[in-house]
Amino acid sequence: MSANQNPFLRPDTLFGVCQAIGEDLRVNPLWLRIPLASAILFSPTGAVGVYFGLGLLVLVSRLLFPPKSVVIETAAATPVLAAESGPIAQDTRELAEAA
Repeated sequence: MSANQNPFLRPDTLFGVCQAIGEDLRVNPLWLRIPLASAILFSPTGAVGVYFGLGLLVLVSRLLFPPKSVVIETAAATPVLAAESGPIAQDTRELAEAA
């Protein structure tokens, strides 16, 4: 996830609550998702209520105190000679383009 992408707007998460809390606390969101999943097994309505409550708390905190944008400087792509060919040269070109 990019540094300035809003976790609430990502298509692959449900409000991005665990992701946002993980970013704020600097922990892997998986360590937050595991207790949430186990809590859903024991008390689904309570777990969903806590999840939406935390989602509201994260939303308010992100609106009041937006995260600082991080500017990542990338090095210029290394030029690759056209005469180079083969799978190693292709990998080199892809890595140069990715940088």
